[in-house]
Amino acid sequence: MTENNTSSYKVVVIGGGYAGTVAANRLQAHTDIEVTLVNPRPQFVERIRLHQFVAGTSAGAVDFGTMLGERVRLVVDAATCIDTSARTVELESGVALDYDYVVYAVGSTAATPASVPGAAEFAYPIGEWEHAQRLRAAIDMLPEDARITVVGGGPTGIETAAELAEQGRAVTLIGGGRLAPSLLEPARRSVTKWLIKNGVEVLETARVAEVWPDRVVLDDGNVLSSPVAVWTAGFGVPDLAARSGLRTDTLGRLLTDESLISIQDDRVIAAGDAAAPSGQPLRMSCQAAGPLGAQAADTVLARIAGIRPSMLNVGFVGTGISLGRRAATVQFSRRDDTARNFHLGGRIGALVKEEVCKGTVTGIRKEARKPGSFPTIKGSGGRPEQPVREPDMVTNP
Repeated sequence: MTENNTSSYKVVVIGGGYAGTVAANRLQAHTDIEVTLVNPRPQFVERIRLHQFVAGTSAGAVDFGTMLGERVRLVVDAATCIDTSARTVELESGVALDYDYVVYAVGSTAATPASVPGAAEFAYPIGEWEHAQRLRAAIDMLPEDARITVVGGGPTGIETAAELAEQGRAVTLIGGGRLAPSLLEPARRSVTKWLIKNGVEVLETARVAEVWPDRVVLDDGNVLSSPVAVWTAGFGVPDLAARSGLRTDTLGRLLTDESLISIQDDRVIAAGDAAAPSGQPLRMSCQAAGPLGAQAADTVLARIAGIRPSMLNVGFVGTGISLGRRAATVQFSRRDDTARNFHLGGRIGALVKEEVCKGTVTGIRKEARKPGSFPTIKGSGGRPEQPVREPDMVTNP
């Protein structure tokens, strides 16, 4: 990556996930923009494959050199503050980056509840690269017959349990009330059937009361012997926006208008999991993050051109849940993320899910070479009314 020192505008993109990487590449469409991408690690992390990394079936990350355009400068550092009065992004290293615009794409992170004793201390989250590395190291040290408990009945928990079970691990999945609640009943049955057939002990309605280094205590008093408990039942967002004095929703997502511009500072544009347009955030997923990153870049480009940015117009197509490497359930949806009465399962579902996962990386690489090419899922009439869902699924396409 090279730096364009003659650029008229400076845009700092904070976060090198699906949204931030798309946005950084798309901003190359304007030759007078100096694009700087700030990310705490030198690899692009495929969060939709972290469950595979934990089970040893995927690398889980690729070098940024293959993901970014030539005019995107990568700075491996962590942003600690956005100083909106000075228009600088302060980094952990002590460096301050000047900006004309900031694209706020810090993504999401795992969250363990303080209300469950021992969860924060002893459970293993899986929401970030470092979490997955720690979890994989812990699993690699276990005897082959040691039972692993996965907490959370959403797609992340199901995919993690399935991947580990396919690799021969003994797994208990604690559903917390209802397994795969976003799926319709036929798709849910296909997921449950695969899990049980492949040896996963499914405790669909059970909830966790306590976590200890060697056991998990359920709310009914039952105790499960388990040296590793994987916590997938909830996600949050980094607090950079709040620490920078920017207005956020209750979870910490940056509040924006429908063109993704901060309601407090029109030089800050949000994208991905950490954005809350009109206080109605889309479901946390790479399916939304990529188009949101493209939208954020287009908003910056429109502002620079002196034209009105377009309003958010992003829709969903479905939810894919991998069941190991040879099966998956894909629940199709309407644009507003409500489920249609149609799903694919088994080997066909796996092929569709894998093509989606591959296509995400391929799409970002194409955007790096040809800014403006990243596909977005749109329809007429602007953004549909969107139910706000809890962020329980970082691994779905």
